[in-house]
Amino acid sequence: MTENAIDILLVEDNPGDVRLTREAMKECKLLNNLHTVKDGEEAMDFLLQRGDYKDAPRPDLILLDLNLPRRDGREVLGDIKKDDRFKRIPVVVLTSSNEERDVFQSYNLYANCYITKPIDMEKFLQVIQSIEHFWLSVVKLPNGIKYGG
Repeated sequence: MTENAIDILLVEDNPGDVRLTREAMKECKLLNNLHTVKDGEEAMDFLLQRGDYKDAPRPDLILLDLNLPRRDGREVLGDIKKDDRFKRIPVVVLTSSNEERDVFQSYNLYANCYITKPIDMEKFLQVIQSIEHFWLSVVKLPNGIKYGG
């Protein structure tokens, strides 16, 4: 882990997408620590620092897939945005679904943005790099977001 780097939590059950995300972020010029969990239960354990994640850092950004085992991404998004400790953390829904109801529901649950994963590998890499650049260099986040806002 790199000190003073941005902590990103990737909630993704597809190992190929995890690998591509890691690859894309390595190519960015921004310092980041990418933490990954494979389902919604692990995501909440990470955020609440339970079990194997008792020393987990507070993420500066969450990349959330919707279709997850054990606990759906929609439930996780709802829990994050209802909790005063986490609701200011930007959540980018990054999913394969382009269903209008998923887009609508995600924004109703206060997702910060919704992105459909491109199937093409090169475009996927560009999307990840764009997300990282926008949320970590362009956007101004509240002071102290890392330490409880």
